[in-house]
Amino acid sequence: MSFLFAAGLVRIENFIPIAVFGAIGALAWFLLDLVAGGHSRATQRLEEMRKPNQLRDSELQAPKRRGERVTKVIEQAAPALAKPLQSQDQDTVDKLKIRLANAGFRSESASTVFLGIRFVTLIVGLMLGGAILLQSPDMGQRTLLKVAAVAGIMFYLPTLSLGLLVKKRQQGIFLGLPDALDLMVVCVEAGLGLDQAMRKVSEEMKKTYPIVAQEFGLANLQLQMGRQRNEVLRELGIRTGVADMRALTGVLIQAGKFGSSVAQALRVQSDAMRIRRRQLAEEKAAKTAVKLIFPLVLFIFPGIFVVLVGPAAVTMSKEMFPAMQGK
Repeated sequence: MSFLFAAGLVRIENFIPIAVFGAIGALAWFLLDLVAGGHSRATQRLEEMRKPNQLRDSELQAPKRRGERVTKVIEQAAPALAKPLQSQDQDTVDKLKIRLANAGFRSESASTVFLGIRFVTLIVGLMLGGAILLQSPDMGQRTLLKVAAVAGIMFYLPTLSLGLLVKKRQQGIFLGLPDALDLMVVCVEAGLGLDQAMRKVSEEMKKTYPIVAQEFGLANLQLQMGRQRNEVLRELGIRTGVADMRALTGVLIQAGKFGSSVAQALRVQSDAMRIRRRQLAEEKAAKTAVKLIFPLVLFIFPGIFVVLVGPAAVTMSKEMFPAMQGK
């Protein structure tokens, strides 16, 4: 085989489609076996006739078990994949954990799984870059830049996706926090304590603002486990990464230290958050006129110019140019 490659009778470019087809086929086989693995259809029908209720429950639990199986495989493979990217600086590790917590990933293995995903995407980027390098006729500087660009984009793709998840989650917390504070004010003024008010918020806002309900529910669970309130509130502000939540937790900690009214502090904080939301809405409305300039100039004005000036230009070309040629 090496003699054929050296003689030029067999070119390596001819084997690239076969290799790509084999990789795609193996991946499709793995996915089909993962999704459709289990008993045959005839066996499932017999089990359904024999135990209809039990089979229905097992079918409902099958996607959950399949997801847990895939998650377990990823967690087992993540330490080995994340080892090349593991940082020795504790500050960097803590920042990554806080960033993942801001996106909603709070497990102990979240940072390891994230680094493993980055390593896998880097390998995929290098493979794509290698394919580009093999397909190109020359190996010049432009081709190497393309390979480096593909590898860099794939390497930083998980980080960009994490940033989008963090932004979406923080936006949901920012929008739902004033309503949660109003409900907490009602609960506190009705005679409930702060712990019971947080539990009531987590129960009542599951459908409207599930992210806020989840964070308050986790804080209430930590309080029930015996942790100090100041520590739980401080961790709540750090875990969410929202400035308004950190301000709220700071106000509640100060109210607990100095013995001031919690209901009044919550009401003032809720009013301040609503004022800020109104100011942000007014700011976005003021920016709309500036943002509309670019589509107007690029898309709308040329069309209007053609509609208005086009008939006059056609008339001039039909009447004036023949007259000028006749002279």
